[in-house]
Amino acid sequence: MTSVTTLTLPQNQLAMAISNPGALGTIDAYISTVNHLPVLTAEQETALARRLRDEADISAARELVLSHLRLVVSVARQYLGYGLPHADLIQEGNVGLMKAVKRYDPERGVRLVSFAVHWIKAEIHEYIVRNWRMVKVATTKAQRKLFFNLRSMRPDGHTLDPVQVDEIASKLSVRSEDVREMEVRMSGREMSLENQDDDEDAYAPIAYLSDEGRSDPMQVLERQAVDRMQGEGLVQALDKLDARSRKIVEARWLQDEGGATLHELADEFGVSAERIRQIEVAAMKKMREALTV
Repeated sequence: MTSVTTLTLPQNQLAMAISNPGALGTIDAYISTVNHLPVLTAEQETALARRLRDEADISAARELVLSHLRLVVSVARQYLGYGLPHADLIQEGNVGLMKAVKRYDPERGVRLVSFAVHWIKAEIHEYIVRNWRMVKVATTKAQRKLFFNLRSMRPDGHTLDPVQVDEIASKLSVRSEDVREMEVRMSGREMSLENQDDDEDAYAPIAYLSDEGRSDPMQVLERQAVDRMQGEGLVQALDKLDARSRKIVEARWLQDEGGATLHELADEFGVSAERIRQIEVAAMKKMREALTV
């Protein structure tokens, strides 16, 4: 049997490197650590994959994962433009890597790196869709495909002309209308409602908004329902959670200036970042059910 070089990172750091990118200190320390892990040869990789498949050898799975953590760092770096924490992107990519290792078949003649990159990207995509506000409108398969490809496919970053729209639609197998709609969404920018200079006569969008006091009854009722859900309803939904789940939701989503990351909460509660994510998902589901009652 082909000999396999055992990875030399201490056992306590092995677990931390996989489950929590922040556990080794700064994100730079984590990246430096994983970049120094040995790269497996094709023969070593095949031997480990067979041990995992035939003997359910967990140590073989761990070595396969660790040797490819640098791949996750490289892939996650491609998604920094979405404004999400690098450590969280890496954590989600690590989940995809572990899923890939579990499903990897060494007999197909394909290296693990080629197989795993698709699983890593899939997990990161799902994380971005769950957390990036603008993408919450990208719910269909076509919209997601456009969101993750349109930015790089625009030739000069400027508005697409009809020919370019049709070309992109053809390449991605979507409708031209979908391309135009997603381009508008991704090109949107925030606009201040207040006047930004000292000229009192200058245009200010807030001056042209409708008078709240003249809203029709249906708008008033809808606004009252929203206020109830955001106030009393939110408090009641939070009361449905256990203490740990409530603290996680509040730390992640109810802070005035930025929420805690998965790995920060993992350090606080002494569990993996993946466990924090699972608790968060379950808590959000319970709160949605409470709000719709």
